[in-house]
Amino acid sequence: MYGLLKHMLEKIMEHKLFLNQARLDSLEVGEDNVEMDLQQRLSTVLTQLGGEKEVEEYFKKPIHKLKEEWRDMLREQSLIQQMQQEVMRGAGQATPSEVEKFYKQADESDLPIISTQYRISQIVLYPDQNSAKLAAKERLLSFRERILKGEKFSTLATLYSEDPGSAIKGGELGMASKNIFWPQFSDAAMALKNGQISQIVETPDGLHLIQMIEKDGEMFNARHILLKPKYTSDDRIKAFNKLDSLKTKIEADSISFELAARINSEDPKSAVSGGLMADENTGSTLFEKDLLKPADYSVIKDMKEGEISEPFESTDNEGRSGNTIYKILRLEKIIPSHTATFKDDFEVILNIANSDRQQKAIDNFIKEKQAITYIKLDDLFKQCNFEREGWIK
Repeated sequence: MYGLLKHMLEKIMEHKLFLNQARLDSLEVGEDNVEMDLQQRLSTVLTQLGGEKEVEEYFKKPIHKLKEEWRDMLREQSLIQQMQQEVMRGAGQATPSEVEKFYKQADESDLPIISTQYRISQIVLYPDQNSAKLAAKERLLSFRERILKGEKFSTLATLYSEDPGSAIKGGELGMASKNIFWPQFSDAAMALKNGQISQIVETPDGLHLIQMIEKDGEMFNARHILLKPKYTSDDRIKAFNKLDSLKTKIEADSISFELAARINSEDPKSAVSGGLMADENTGSTLFEKDLLKPADYSVIKDMKEGEISEPFESTDNEGRSGNTIYKILRLEKIIPSHTATFKDDFEVILNIANSDRQQKAIDNFIKEKQAITYIKLDDLFKQCNFEREGWIK
C-alpha cells in the first residue's frame, strides 16, 4: 500500500510540472473535446448507477456541481497531455542509422517476440441480403401485430429475440445512456412514448422492434426484439459453386487470383488490392492469429504458402457480430514466430527506438523542471524513496 501511495504521489508531482509549463506556454484547451469527454464520462456513470438521482446520491452533490469539477479536471488533463506530446515531439524521429545503432546496443532479451504472422488474399461473396432482410422484416411485422392485439412484448422477446443478453430478461435492456447504442436505435427509441412500440429499426446488428419502458433525460430503458437476416442453403450452395469454379480456374492458370478478386470479390476494400487483406486500423497486410476471424484462422492454420482454401463461411466486420459471408483464401506468406530483427522488423524496432527517445525527453524535462521549480513536500513524505531524484531538496 505504501509503495502504491508513493507512486501515486510521484505521478501527481510529475503532472504538476507538465501542467505548470503548459500554462506558462499558454497552451489552449480544446473545449469541444472537453465537452465530448465530459458527456462520455457522465453517460458511463449514469448508466452504471441508473440515473441522475442515483448519481447525485452516490457523489453527494448535484449534477451541475459534478460537471463543473469534472470539466476542470478534464481541462487540466488536456493541458498535461498536450505538454507531454510537445516534449515527445521535440525528441524527433530516429534515423535508420540511429535505429540500427539502437538495435545493436539492445539486449536480445529486451527485444519483443513477434508472433507468427500471415499474409492472406481473399475473394468474398455475400448471400442475397435483400430476400433475407425481407423475411426478417415480415417476421417482425407479424410480432408487432401480435403485440398490438394483446400478446406481451416480453414473451415474444424471450422466445424469438437473437440478442441473448436481453432475451432472457424479456428483451429489457436496462436504464442506460442513449449514447451507448447505435444512433439509429437511440433515435427511434427516444421518439417513443412509454409503452409505445416502434416500427422496424435497422442497425449494423440487424433488425429491431423496440418498446419504450421509461425515459429520464438522455437515458432510457426499453425492450427490443432483434432478428438477424437468415440465409438459405440455396444461397450457400450458389456462393460455394461460384467460389469453387473460381478456384479451379485460378489453379488451372486460366485467371490470376488478383484479377479474379478484382472482378468478383464483393469486399471492396480488399478487391482493389487484388484480394490482399489489410488491417482496417493500421493498414498492415500481416495478421497475427488474434487479429483474424476464428473461421479464417481455422482454415489457414494448416495451409501452405500459395495454397488456396476450399470455400467456407465466415463473417465481415459489420455490427457487433458481423454479417455472413462466403469466401476462399490464398495464403501468401507465413512469417514464423521470432525475436524482432533489424532486417525483418524495422518498423517494430523503429517504434521501440522512438519510444526510448521520447521517454528520455520526458525524463530530461522532469529533471530540468525539478531543478528550477519550488516544490514543497509535507514532512510525512520527505523520507520517501521516490523513483526519481530531485523531489526532495
